[in-house]
Amino acid sequence: MNSPTLKHIELPIEGMTCAACASRIEKNLNKLSSVQAAVNFANEKALVNYDENQVNASTLIQAIEKAGFHVTPRSVQLQIQKMTCAACAGHIEKALNKLPGVTATVNVATEIARVNFMPGAVTIEQLIDAVVKAGYGANEISENTHTEQKARREAAYQTELRLFQISAILTLPLVLQMGAMFTGHDMDLLPRWLQWLLATPVQFWIGRRFYIGGWHALRSGGANMDVLVALGTSMAYFFSAAVTVFGLNQHVYFEASAAIITLVLLGKLMEARAKSKTSEAIEALIRLQPKTARIERHGKIIEVPANSLQVNDIFLVRAGENFPVDGVVVEGSSDVNESMLTGESLPVSKRAGAKIFAATQNQQGFLKCRATGVGTQTQLAAIIHLVEEAQGSKAPIQRMADTISGIFVPIVVIISFFTFAITGWLTGDFVTALIHAVSVLVIACPCALGLATPTAIMVGTGRGAQTGVLVKNAAALEHAEKIQTVVVDKTGTLTEGKPEVTDIVPADAHHSSDLLRIAASLEQGSEHPLARAILDHAKKMQLTLQSIQDFAAITGGGVTAQIESIHYLIGSPKLLKQHGVHADEQKINHLQAEGKTVIGVAEISTGKVLGYLAIADRLRATSRRAVERLQSLGIEVVMLTGDNAITAAAIAQEAGITKFQAEVLPADKASAVKIIKASGQFTAMVGDGINDAPALAAADVGFAIGAGSDVAIEAADITLVRNDLMSVADAISLSRATLRKIRQNLFFAFVYNTLGIPLAAIGMLNPVIAGAAMAMSSVSVVSNSLLLKRWQPQH
Repeated sequence: MNSPTLKHIELPIEGMTCAACASRIEKNLNKLSSVQAAVNFANEKALVNYDENQVNASTLIQAIEKAGFHVTPRSVQLQIQKMTCAACAGHIEKALNKLPGVTATVNVATEIARVNFMPGAVTIEQLIDAVVKAGYGANEISENTHTEQKARREAAYQTELRLFQISAILTLPLVLQMGAMFTGHDMDLLPRWLQWLLATPVQFWIGRRFYIGGWHALRSGGANMDVLVALGTSMAYFFSAAVTVFGLNQHVYFEASAAIITLVLLGKLMEARAKSKTSEAIEALIRLQPKTARIERHGKIIEVPANSLQVNDIFLVRAGENFPVDGVVVEGSSDVNESMLTGESLPVSKRAGAKIFAATQNQQGFLKCRATGVGTQTQLAAIIHLVEEAQGSKAPIQRMADTISGIFVPIVVIISFFTFAITGWLTGDFVTALIHAVSVLVIACPCALGLATPTAIMVGTGRGAQTGVLVKNAAALEHAEKIQTVVVDKTGTLTEGKPEVTDIVPADAHHSSDLLRIAASLEQGSEHPLARAILDHAKKMQLTLQSIQDFAAITGGGVTAQIESIHYLIGSPKLLKQHGVHADEQKINHLQAEGKTVIGVAEISTGKVLGYLAIADRLRATSRRAVERLQSLGIEVVMLTGDNAITAAAIAQEAGITKFQAEVLPADKASAVKIIKASGQFTAMVGDGINDAPALAAADVGFAIGAGSDVAIEAADITLVRNDLMSVADAISLSRATLRKIRQNLFFAFVYNTLGIPLAAIGMLNPVIAGAAMAMSSVSVVSNSLLLKRWQPQH
């Protein structure tokens, strides 16, 4: 039986107040058949995989709503084509509004459809498809969800801020009265009826959110921070109300209930501000992309929205401006600052034919470019998507915190109950017992536990993106910390990946130009990098190549072909020997000892050697320093190369590598990595080519050099935008810094709750102080994660 194909969707969720909320939503979703869900409290999103044959998106949304939360509706603008009149707008609206959860309006003048829809229930592709089926054309105008989401969060923040200000004004007289207790004055400076009057709107209007959140949590079979706050403040409030109504000779605690709510609101405001800073890296990248572009039309330069550009459009960029999309330089020359994508501060020279990327900055000249990647197809969009995916994923280290968060609140409620019962029984003072129980409820904080890992992951992956280190998921970032051995593919990783002919050594009376002509003619049909180096050198020498017949490539060795009825062989010294050709070992060893790859040319029929070509691929300027830095981190570096042992030894020595494997065929790289893993070493592989993909997948952590093939990048866990091995050391350093922050956060969260709850239980913490401590605990965790923004790569 075929396994079902799971669909993947991302749902933005409103209303979560702590990690227990995230756990409850996860639990509700995972109860559904075929559903695999992970909810991230830090970025307020649920990543869901499900089988469409068993569950639909509406069912997922209903499960979230049933748990007391809300899936944020999304809006999109579609540029409509082929409309001719107002009736067309009506047809399109009708077609769109038939889709589940969709409301659409079409402006016939601007030819723009504004569509509101529920993420997961409908995709943008389905919206466009509905317009196309109605007989029109459509494409997304990406005034993207980042701006929309930021505006929504800012509006929610301002609403919360106003509520906090009102709450603070109402609570301040009560807190001032509490201060009188510490100075020995009469505690009831305010009449009790006035205290009750001030505390009531704080409890039931400002604090309404805690009751609603708590009710939804309990109704769905869980409990969260809202339950603790609602229960704790209600106990203090209703006890005080009873004392006031019945005129009992007891102290009232209206100031405690009001102050706790006010302080929790303050903590949430500070937490929201701090959390918003964890995604600043993505927002900074988005801001870099210009909103408009200049194009040439009918001999005039006009300004158009950048998101209206199509592939192959010609656009113009002046000095000091950012490129609106990815493209290729058609005309002009300049230096371009690509530091926002690569982290490399030095500008890159661009000429006709050179690639340019959206958001990078043209520093000097005037460039005319052709668009090759627009909208979501730019490298910037790919980076943003990759970072968002990583920030939405969960690190293995988070599992323990999630487990504890799920059972935390019920345990605290039980502790609070026993605190009340035991304190009342031992002291006979049930008022004091009540206050101790309230302190236990309000000091407990599942939020700090829930935020400890995701906030650090968000800041770490964002900081990585700013420096050219793109992490595929949180697990990869965690695993990078454990690396003990880094396996490096020589070509294109340690070296520049641009082999060049350095020596032409003819045998007997042959001339060097004749030897090069024959070699280049034989290599005409080969795609091997060494073949291209020979062809490039022949082109530079302006040699005319001869036609060949019976071309045959020998994997990992060379080629054979006929030129004017003579059967030639070109390839490695090992291949020459296999064909019975006697090579000059002394010449070959001399060239190989200099770190050069030697290629021999021979006539097969006579076994006569025509000569040798030496080819060298220069070591990158930073490779030796990168190897030294990795070794200083306690990591062993192993080089894999298809070169012979002598050449490999020379290159390894130049790079500062003591361990290498020579004559490794492309197909054997993955096996070499598996053997190193089997020795018990936590292994990383660094590569850039298509033939590196199996080895990257075989390693515990795969690093793909950014200039490498798409296949290698897809197989890798971490992509390095810069063509520099130093980025591997940067990635490992970033991983260690991030995991250090996570452990600090988890330690603080555990210690805070481990110490705070017992202290509250024995009466050493006033409820107001306990509430303040709870409010600040999550803020301190997020603030500690934000310190990761100080991390810097080494150059």
